Amino acid sequence: MIVSKFNSKITDKFLNEAIEDQYFDRKSSKIRPKDIAMHLCAFANANGGCLAIGVSDDKQIEGFNDTGDEKINDFQKVPFDLCNPTPKHRTEILELNNRKGEQDKVLLFHIESSTNKIIKTSSNEVYLRIGDSSKKLPYEDIKNLEYDKGERLYEEELVERSSLDDIDRELLAEYKKKVNSSLSDKEILEARGFIYQGQLTVAGTILFAKNPEKFLPNCKIRFIRYDGLEGQIGTEMYIIKDISIYGPLHKMIEEVKKVVSSQLRDFNALNPNTGKFDTVTEYPEFAWQEGVVNAVTHRDYSIKGEYIKIIMYDDRLEILSPGKLPNIVNINNLKYTRYSRNPKIARILSEFGWVKELNEGIKRIYKEMKEYFLDDPKFTEPNNNSLNLTLKNNIVMRRIRNTEQISSRFTKELWDSLSKHEIKAIELAYINGKVTTKDLEDKIDRSSKIARKILNTLQDKGIFEWNGTSKNDPRQYFKLR
Repeated sequence: MIVSKFNSKITDKFLNEAIEDQYFDRKSSKIRPKDIAMHLCAFANANGGCLAIGVSDDKQIEGFNDTGDEKINDFQKVPFDLCNPTPKHRTEILELNNRKGEQDKVLLFHIESSTNKIIKTSSNEVYLRIGDSSKKLPYEDIKNLEYDKGERLYEEELVERSSLDDIDRELLAEYKKKVNSSLSDKEILEARGFIYQGQLTVAGTILFAKNPEKFLPNCKIRFIRYDGLEGQIGTEMYIIKDISIYGPLHKMIEEVKKVVSSQLRDFNALNPNTGKFDTVTEYPEFAWQEGVVNAVTHRDYSIKGEYIKIIMYDDRLEILSPGKLPNIVNINNLKYTRYSRNPKIARILSEFGWVKELNEGIKRIYKEMKEYFLDDPKFTEPNNNSLNLTLKNNIVMRRIRNTEQISSRFTKELWDSLSKHEIKAIELAYINGKVTTKDLEDKIDRSSKIARKILNTLQDKGIFEWNGTSKNDPRQYFKLR
């Protein structure tokens, strides 16, 4: 078997059988050398790959015996003469038998992905490897690729119809105080590159405009809390909270802190180091807060129609941020690699005290989750176009233990006859020692009349006893018998 010295996957058998895809293409040695430039650029602008020259479209080795070795030299010149800049690559000649059984050669180009430059053809065209094809990109797609490579920053684009009048003066004054600046509003915005020829940049709008969503509708955070372990649809959907948060980033983060904090629960957890029960919040504050800050700092604001989502389930908290990981960052090196898609936004949020060193904050998320005896945070890239952070609590095991302990106090028949809301009421009373109408009303998101009816039903079943001086007593409550 003939094997490539640079990629052991590439063998004589592979050349004859492999299906062309995102990472592999084959071309006849009879084509014009200049015609491979687009494919070399396409691989470099995507994730790299291998281009084999001397293999026909019907997967037969035709080699270079009929064209001469001089044509191999012509092909090898293409990345230097017809690609700008020259993509990082290695060439390799495999000696193997052609379709006639004669000793022959196949030329391999091993192209590396270009992480910070767009590779163009000599005619200034841009191609990208998509599936098994090299696609020519239109202007808008080229701009998006420039954002992805870091050649062009979306945060520096000007926002049409914006002006100094759109600035939140109070917020800007707070910022100037933090950085000890005596410059005027216009001067400091110009000094930071947030205004040009009277128009705000995307970063300036997101950071300091009174209403960024007026210009950038996707500049918001949506918080959703589900009752249960999964989000449902239609009549099965049970959303407890659904809040959309708008405003400049600094104020938006502060508001998110209030919203998320209001939904977190405290639990008694056994500390294995002391053998005692400690009261802990559902998630470490730093972990979820840093997750939110990372999302607003590093998300891709150029993606239209998408916004940050914070979704709370009974057993986990998910923070979904638009845009795949930028440039050289990937899931495997996220914990240690520094790169910011929006460096100006990151700088200002750092000066406000929100942003830590990029990978230092992520490493601390891991550390805090470990100290809370919780699973490691999990980063994923859904659809390869967003970043999702999942923080898990151990509410499932707590609930199982609570349910087992509670249900052991009742007969099986009685326990099985209880409704979902009745069980929630019992769980509240068991965990907190008592339950009020307001407690249950908030828990099940139903009216006080319905909550009161559920509690009275449990009293009639002999499960609860009522405590209070009268039916109008504001301090009345129910507890387990």
